Amino acid sequence: MFNIYVGNLSFDASEDDIRELFSAHGTVEKVNFITDRETGRPRGFGFIEMADEEEGRAAITALNGADHLGRSLRVNEAKPRENRGGGGGGRGGGGDRW
Repeated sequence: MFNIYVGNLSFDASEDDIRELFSAHGTVEKVNFITDRETGRPRGFGFIEMADEEEGRAAITALNGADHLGRSLRVNEAKPRENRGGGGGGRGGGGDRW
């Protein structure tokens, strides 16, 4: 799988719209729009999984900066998600206090 980031999406865009747009360049396996956890509204970006890296790179070249529903798309290879660390408050510090 080749993962692609697409940003500056119109809030009127649908996953089907984007699937159709990217399908012109190859096989789209998955489209995932990111939504706000609290409101459920789209956040204006998402990720596309394409079956083939060559097709994915062709889509990036063709669609980065392209106009879609009045917005200039930002399209590039998705970077792996970074571990945000943490994983719990932890109290740190040492030893027995009492």
